[in-house]
Amino acid sequence: MPRLQIALDTYDLPSALAPLATAVDQIDIIECGTILVLAEGMDAVRAIRAAYPDKTILADVRIAEAGAKIARMCFEAGADLVSCVAGASLTTIDQVCKVAGEFGGEVQVELADEWYDAERARRWRTLGVQHVIVKRSRDREAAGDLSWKPEDLGRVDELAGMGFTVTVTGGITPEDLPVFAGHPVGIVIAGRSIVAADDPKAAAKRLRSTLDEVWPQ
Repeated sequence: MPRLQIALDTYDLPSALAPLATAVDQIDIIECGTILVLAEGMDAVRAIRAAYPDKTILADVRIAEAGAKIARMCFEAGADLVSCVAGASLTTIDQVCKVAGEFGGEVQVELADEWYDAERARRWRTLGVQHVIVKRSRDREAAGDLSWKPEDLGRVDELAGMGFTVTVTGGITPEDLPVFAGHPVGIVIAGRSIVAADDPKAAAKRLRSTLDEVWPQ
């Protein structure tokens, strides 16, 4: 069954910590989102690590350059995973993977349609990248396209076949999950559907329950 990841993309720590505290029992991975890290810096990672020492933490810093320096900052602050953009050079991704290895950490690449190339993805895997994200972008959502297309699902299958743990994200709600039935999804990210909910704990429980239904043990 996929793990459930909460994306904390708020503008300050209190706005992230409040919903997290109520939902955390349902959560496997805590993401210090790009917006939160830009607003609060590595203090966000340190604060969440201090509060939840046993949880897996992703620093979603979307590394494009200066890979070794940024990765080291994140891992020293307590992250278990860091993210890179798909357009980062292979040299940068290699640097990130090497630093991750020093800390026993892992590396994730966030795909975008214009950057996807299967052969390039295979090279990421060779360098040591463990995770890739297949996403429905906010831009696509803003244009009114809320669907997951056959090519998205095909990409999940292809990348899992290369040995990646595949994460899906992009405004995911419980109603979206059945479309992934039978596909090797490793992690599901939910951000707004939990963080912005009136009852974050109930929202997280509903997602967890739907994961159980779509991927029965």
